[in-house]
Amino acid sequence: MAGETVTPMMAQYLDIKSGYPEALLFYRMGDFYELFFDDAKAAAEALDIALTKRGKHLGEDIPMCGVPVHAAEGYLLTLIRKGFRVAVCEQIEDPAEARKRGSKSVVKRDVVRLVTPGTLTEESLLDARRHNYLAAYNAVRDEAALAWVDISTGAFRVMETTPARLGPELARLAPREVVMSEADDTDLHGIVSESGASSTPLGRAAFDSTAAEGRLTALYGVGTLDAFGGFSRAELGAMGAIVEYLDITQKGKLPLLRPPVKESASRAMQIDAATRRNLEITHSLSGRRDGALLATIDRTVTAGGGRLLERRISSPSRDLETVTQRLETVEFLLEHARLRDDLRHSLRKTPDIDRALSRLSLERGGPRDMAAIRGGLDAAGDISARLSPSGAPGILQQAAAALIGHDELLALLDEALVAEPPLLTRDGGFIAAGYDPELDESRKLRDEGRGVIAAMQADFARLTGIQSLKIKHNNVLGYFIETTATHAEKMLSPPLSETFIHRQTTANAVRFTTVELSEMETKILNAGNHALEIEKRLFEELRAAILGRAGPLGDTARGLAEIDVAAALAEIAATEDWCKPKVDESRAFEVTGGRHPVVEKALRAQGGEPFIANDCALADGSDGADIWLLTGPNMAGKSTFLRQNALIALLAQAGSYVPARAAHIGLVSQLFSRVGASDDLARGRSTFMVEMVETAAILNQADDNALVILDEIGRGTATWDGLSIAWATLEHLHEVNRCRALFATHYHELTQLAQDLEGVDNATIAVKEWEGEVIFLHEVRKGAADRSYGVQVAKLAGLPASVVERARVVLEALEKGEREGGTGARALIDDLPLFSATPAIAAAPKPEHSALDTRLAEVHPDELSPRDALNLIYELKALAKG
Repeated sequence: MAGETVTPMMAQYLDIKSGYPEALLFYRMGDFYELFFDDAKAAAEALDIALTKRGKHLGEDIPMCGVPVHAAEGYLLTLIRKGFRVAVCEQIEDPAEARKRGSKSVVKRDVVRLVTPGTLTEESLLDARRHNYLAAYNAVRDEAALAWVDISTGAFRVMETTPARLGPELARLAPREVVMSEADDTDLHGIVSESGASSTPLGRAAFDSTAAEGRLTALYGVGTLDAFGGFSRAELGAMGAIVEYLDITQKGKLPLLRPPVKESASRAMQIDAATRRNLEITHSLSGRRDGALLATIDRTVTAGGGRLLERRISSPSRDLETVTQRLETVEFLLEHARLRDDLRHSLRKTPDIDRALSRLSLERGGPRDMAAIRGGLDAAGDISARLSPSGAPGILQQAAAALIGHDELLALLDEALVAEPPLLTRDGGFIAAGYDPELDESRKLRDEGRGVIAAMQADFARLTGIQSLKIKHNNVLGYFIETTATHAEKMLSPPLSETFIHRQTTANAVRFTTVELSEMETKILNAGNHALEIEKRLFEELRAAILGRAGPLGDTARGLAEIDVAAALAEIAATEDWCKPKVDESRAFEVTGGRHPVVEKALRAQGGEPFIANDCALADGSDGADIWLLTGPNMAGKSTFLRQNALIALLAQAGSYVPARAAHIGLVSQLFSRVGASDDLARGRSTFMVEMVETAAILNQADDNALVILDEIGRGTATWDGLSIAWATLEHLHEVNRCRALFATHYHELTQLAQDLEGVDNATIAVKEWEGEVIFLHEVRKGAADRSYGVQVAKLAGLPASVVERARVVLEALEKGEREGGTGARALIDDLPLFSATPAIAAAPKPEHSALDTRLAEVHPDELSPRDALNLIYELKALAKG
């Protein structure tokens, strides 16, 4: 509407919103965050809250919704999970100050924080046992790098990579958000989206390596980054982009970032995204933590330990010394069960020091974060005292050494904080009595004002000798001293007049005050606010003391996590009967009595049959290629066998004992899995296409130290096409990749390759047929399967009996034709009578009950005595003969 004026408040809102067009603006108004216009519509739908309206703008109603400030975190979490970013706009001045500028003045507001998936720190918004990574990818000519940070813990890392390795690395780290240059092509943004992360474009200038180096040196207060390591231009740009993005989102309040650590891809087992998904390492195929390897083996009792275990499982080491040291640590705690139990008992009382420290550094922390650090240091001292004299191996001794040296800070926090502080600083009451005399006095005045006045009245009565003297209060004079008119002359004369100041005379009384009473009145009236202000000041002093020891506190947190992971892995080794693997630089892969930890746990939970352990021996052959060609029916356990051996290799190199009676693992450089497949409709890929893409990645990348598991290659296309692809794939693994592999197939024709290729052995999953039924033994044996038992499995699945019987007829005809030769498959099919032309197969008649069946049905075993049971056996034998 022409000429319509915009209210000052709405003008302020629109001005602030213009700076954050891509984010929802949480505009603080009193006790609520309000959202307007399109923001309100989007938020109301996402949060399922009421959409209302407030006033008009350009002649149209202004849509509005709001959330209470005290409950904002929950709403923020919902919005972030649904892909929104939120700009939090706070009131940055007291409303009273705004009123001094005029009755219509608007309180000053500004955005204090941009909330994004990768910049969360609040406890309620994070998974305590998972990192929340923010990553940045940067390419400089023929170099590329990936940097990542968890601002909730301060961990900061960087590594060189390539565009081809970006997907696998994102799958390993699982960041929530990836910062990329606006100039990056759409394919890279697609890779980020596939990883499940949010992609955030940033100006190319943010990735400039020279400017990045300046940002990093300023952040750490150093003249050069040489002390942290040598970084390439691409790595500097990636790290600099992260710092720039944090500066933007945190509005200048940078989090407490630890010095950057340079990682090398060659020091970790490489696992691509498809393999992680197929092996269900950290998440099951449904996307949940339950049912994955990590959830199955996680016995850690601290949040930091849980995060470290996830890193170890996601990125197993290829450094033999590191693996050996970790296994020795687990072995020590396995042998010292009492010490392990004591450590785990103390660790259970350890709060999350890392995240408490991060919140305090960002000024989002509260008294409970300080109490968490106090509790963590207290537990750390106890753990160190238990470990230091124990003769533990190097890793544990180093961890124990990092737990001490905080006596002064611990004493300060013990003296300053109450046992159970409140969540928020503004609630007050978190500083212990006796710590600050001024605070104690303010609290006394606040809580015991009447008692203080009564004590002053008694003092004044003694001083004047007037027992009827009273201290009273009204809204005009405030606190005053009152005596009867008969004492007026005495009070108005020296020396009392030097202390008592005349205020008012009435018909029956005279009223006075004193400097002390006036000061006390001010103190009493302001005692509550003054006490809170003192506590806030003391909070900042304690915060500064804590942040002053941020480095050693971070070392303590890492030490606690290291001990927790070692104790947890020893615990599962003890309770699940796992063995210490022999890990070396050979190419051996020998597992005796191997088991799948997730399947074994599921079987136990169901109270069903025990897990059948199996051996696997890919020996260190001189030909450099060791492949098992595994045949057997569906449902027999081929996929489980493949997966369990891959997981055993992964666990061993993560520094864990493994689910087996014995294991000898030559270091695995790459782990590849192509087990199971599904359509990728979003990218227009069929199941077969997905299978071929994953297989191509393996054949193009696997080196001679890789471990490859392949299941049913070629099954998604015509039989002969599939067989030829599987055949060529197996030959390529043997001749070109020359890696260790487990290759499961239904194409029995492939088994003859074991005779032609020296490094290929046949193995099969044993089954037994009994009265037309197939029984799965789940045992892996050397040799080839004679058939697939597909029809029997179909029967087990519940196909109608007529369909199963018809399948038998067709199968027999096809097999007969293949044996006799001379006729093609087309002719065989033509010769088969149409299903519709044949009578339906009647269900097999139920056999009549024999005398033996009838007698058995009458038996109640629980009611039989031993003599009765013996007589029954003779009776049944006689019936059987009859």
